[in-house]
Amino acid sequence: MKYLDPERLASIDAESFRSQRPYPWANPVGLLRDEGFRQLHRDLPELSLFDEVFGKRRKYGQQSHDRYTLDWSPDLPVAPSWHEFVAEIQGDAYRRFLVALFGTNGFELRLHWHYTPRGCSVSPHCDAKRKLGSHIFYFQTSGDWDPSWGGETLILDDSGRFASDSAPSFEDFDSAVTPETVDNRSLLFARRGDSWHGVRELVCPPERLRKVFIVTVEKPSLGRRLRWMRGAA
Repeated sequence: MKYLDPERLASIDAESFRSQRPYPWANPVGLLRDEGFRQLHRDLPELSLFDEVFGKRRKYGQQSHDRYTLDWSPDLPVAPSWHEFVAEIQGDAYRRFLVALFGTNGFELRLHWHYTPRGCSVSPHCDAKRKLGSHIFYFQTSGDWDPSWGGETLILDDSGRFASDSAPSFEDFDSAVTPETVDNRSLLFARRGDSWHGVRELVCPPERLRKVFIVTVEKPSLGRRLRWMRGAA
């Protein structure tokens, strides 16, 4: 099975993405083929595989980002569909898509799942400088998630007022865009000094979890940069 829809990927205009305000972002629907989305949704990893990350102190005094997390590894005991999908994410077509959006081929990808329970949130923050951007695939459907429960990654506009090493609250921002998250939606955004985003406290039932798969686009690690430099010498 093929998971990514090449026509949908091609429909995202890089120039329009980069010119978005308050910073580059897009909230496309259907980047996964419908059948592929349904299969991945059915095959989401079991919670027992995840690590608990709760109450972890953040660098700039921001509220802890509480959730269950699972980093991708080729030897993870997850369904074959997820191994197939990750192979596409790591393939040439998706990489060309990211190169067009971010304007560079100098990056590596980090892949992970986050599951988040009721009462947890992601306080407003800008990502670390090593990141070029993120692509968040939401695995909520209209059959298992009510949008009134929250879970949206808000695009926050501070009009350039806050330093990225500060800890403003949601109420401190001039405006917030609420992307859609249900039924095969994803969110792309570029990391800048003003790329504030966050997730308000979830009010879902106790048995429900916000489930996302995140592709983080990062600057190459020091080891990889050194290998490139030796290869170019």
